[in-house]
Amino acid sequence: MPGDKTRAQHAALMTQMAQTLGVDLDAAQSRGALSPAAHAAMVTACTGCANPKACGQWLAHTTSAKAAPSYCRNGDLLGRLAPQ
Repeated sequence: MPGDKTRAQHAALMTQMAQTLGVDLDAAQSRGALSPAAHAAMVTACTGCANPKACGQWLAHTTSAKAAPSYCRNGDLLGRLAPQ
């Protein structure tokens, strides 16, 4: 089980990835497209990422994108939540 610091770091990466893809996670929860449990599961999935450093570097140089990098464990779900 990841520690609080690791969860916080990955939650921040995941939130930034969502924003980069134009996904408002709070709005998705409000409209029922993302449950609180699914949101928590996204953070847990992110903590298992083998490339957090690469993710952070990608996010540091990307202000908007249509898709997450192929290694993103939440890329598919974020793609479904992205505005069409």
